[in-house]
Parts: sequence; C-alpha cells; structure tokens
Amino acid sequence: MAILSVSREFGSGGREIGQKVAESLGYEYVDKESILSEIRTLGDKWEKWAKDLDEHSPSIWEKYDWSFRGFGAMIQKTILTHAAGDNVVIMGRGGGFLLKGIPHALSIRVVAPLDARVERIMKRDSVDQGMARWLAEKVDRERVGFIRALYGKEVNDPSEFDFTFDTGKMSVEEVAAAVMELLRDRDGRKTEAAQKTLLMRAEAVRIKAAILTNPAFLLPTFDVEYDGKQLVLRGVVHNPKEHSRVEDFARKLAGELPVKCELHYRG
Repeated sequence: MAILSVSREFGSGGREIGQKVAESLGYEYVDKESILSEIRTLGDKWEKWAKDLDEHSPSIWEKYDWSFRGFGAMIQKTILTHAAGDNVVIMGRGGGFLLKGIPHALSIRVVAPLDARVERIMKRDSVDQGMARWLAEKVDRERVGFIRALYGKEVNDPSEFDFTFDTGKMSVEEVAAAVMELLRDRDGRKTEAAQKTLLMRAEAVRIKAAILTNPAFLLPTFDVEYDGKQLVLRGVVHNPKEHSRVEDFARKLAGELPVKCELHYRG
C-alpha cells in the first residue's frame, strides 16, 4: 500500500535501487521511459516535445512557454495517476514533491561522491573517465534546472526528502534492504483521508494538464491545487471572457467535484 519516490544523482545507483525494490516487493516501476511512453500516445507533437524538453534545464523562455508548462503538467498527471494506485516506485521527475504530506509515501534521495559515480558510469555505460565525469556533471546540472523550473524546489536540499542514502558508504543492496523496511512501515500509514487527498491531487493535475495543453487557452499563469476541501483554480487570464471560458471548462472537467475560482485578469 506504500509509494516510493526516488530522486538520485546520476551514477549513484539510484536506478538500480528502485528496480531492486520494485522487483522484490512486486511494485509497479514507473520511470522516464514509461512516463514518456504515455505522453507520446497523445500525439506526434507531444512526442517531439517529450524528446526536446524532458529533464534538461530550460531557458527562461522555455520555462514560461506554453509547451513546457503543458509538458510539465502531463508529467505530474502521469505520476499522480500511478501513485493513486499504490505499490509503486516512481523514479525522478519530482515525484517526491508531488507526494509531500502523503503519509504512506516515502521520498528518498540517493547520492554518492563524484569519483564513485564516475567509476560506476564507466563500468555501466562503457565510457572513459573523462566522458563519465562530463555526463555526471551535465545530467546533474540539467536535473537541478528541470526540477527548479517545474516545482520551484532545490533537488540538492536534503530537507526535501524523508531520507538520503549515500552509496559511497552503503552498497546498492544495503540501501534497497533499508528502503524496503521503511516501506513496510509506510504500509500501515494509509488512511481514507490520505487516499482522498492523493486522488484529489491527481484530479487537480488532470484538469491543469487538460487546460495547459489546450491551444484555446494560452494563459500567462495557471495552476490547479487541492486545498483540503476543494479544487482551486489560480492564475492570470487576459480578460473577463477568457476568465469565464476557463472556469466553465474546468468545472466541466471536474464534474461533481467542488471548484473554487481565484483567477484574475489583466485590467
């Protein structure tokens, strides 16, 4: 009944840990490939953007571009949809930030000294030392920028995670065993209230993704959040007419779920 989200430095062994936990516990394994595969089913343009935008550090223009914000919303929607099913390992993409406050969710960060990561990358990817070091530094930098753009969070801040594991001090097997023990404790923490919160967050990003990927709505800023009671629309629209169109569309998507509108328009 637990959920594991794994953030990791490149070459730290985080991927191997996530795979080992999923295999040992019979959990679903959700990673970059599976997330992007689901996004590609939406059409050719999203497949292209998935290739161009995934996990690189966006420029200031991309950060506020319609395509990047829509792509980010679809990532969040995919993660929360899988998380709502429980018994899942979610690799990267800021899953831990989306699951903050969910008692049966465990968020970990896997790190290692750069030299140890370079050695692992050399063996895993059959590259020389210079290339391995360049890859480690490049991917780490891009992941930091991607998470900052999508969530406004710092992925290198240990306080953002429940636990941080250093594979320079522990083996992959030791970390996986420790994580599985922590997940067994999380199994007993699921409540009806927690599951409702998770499902409502999933509904919020579903509506957010639908609006941010709809070319009829090119909004300056837009978000949908669950405040514990209702779905709240927040952002800036261009005029009262667009305000009504966005609100009506969101309420239609929400169905019987309660919606509060806090949209503003530029006067």
